[in-house]
Amino acid sequence: MAMPVQTISKTSEDTFHSFPYLTDDSPLVPNGLIVSGYDFKIKEPPTDRPVRIYCDGIYDLFHFGHAKALEQAKKAFPDVYLMVGVCNDAETHKRKGKTVMNEKERYESVAHCKWVDQVIPDAPWIVTQEFLDKYQIDYVAHDAEPYQSTESDDVYAFVKAQGRFLPTQRTGGISTSDLITRIVRDYDAYLRRNLERGVSAKELNISFLKEKEIKTKKHLDDLKRQFKTAVLEQLGTWEDQSHELIRTFAGKFGAKDVVEKFLNKRRLLPSRKRPRSDSDSS
Repeated sequence: MAMPVQTISKTSEDTFHSFPYLTDDSPLVPNGLIVSGYDFKIKEPPTDRPVRIYCDGIYDLFHFGHAKALEQAKKAFPDVYLMVGVCNDAETHKRKGKTVMNEKERYESVAHCKWVDQVIPDAPWIVTQEFLDKYQIDYVAHDAEPYQSTESDDVYAFVKAQGRFLPTQRTGGISTSDLITRIVRDYDAYLRRNLERGVSAKELNISFLKEKEIKTKKHLDDLKRQFKTAVLEQLGTWEDQSHELIRTFAGKFGAKDVVEKFLNKRRLLPSRKRPRSDSDSS
């Protein structure tokens, strides 16, 4: 269901659209209205050609949150040519820190997203007017939170002032930082996983002692599982044998059905198929 909106009035000769705040179920289509909370307007798109929209980012460990943001931009208007700028390693590592994927892997990941028409490698960290003009960009699509830099409190402020900014919505529950956190949190489990798949300690950048520690833990876990399985099997055997003795005894007095119900209610372990006895055929 669409969120409540209010009509805007034109304050100049320019024609402006509004841009509804997105939900997972709402289409990303300007409709002549504006949602409370946005303090910028969106200019009318060209109608005689595809609308050229630009998104930018790092796109490390490309995930469905990235894809959904690009989908929102691609569906902003009926006919969109979507360009995606991806920052290179040097700029990203200097400003934000180490990435998991290198720049070529990140370029390729974005290029294989079905919503993307063109990837722009070595994209600038901050969009400039010259960059917009060079690629004939009509709109820049990004989430609406101000992005600060050493030069500005909001690097997209000039784009918003021109009515050329399209706010997209982030997808909750997924991010590159979240994925990395999951791996770090379960570090030993993933080390064990890769060691079991033949990855060497050298490739994993772990010491000989760490490798032995992980393998020892695995061996102990295997022993625990084997012991638990053996104990359960033995208990099951004893239980079956004791129940069979009770059934045989009860059968001699015609109380077999009553005893059967009693035993089923008090069974300690999951029911196992019991062997056929002489009393069954009597």
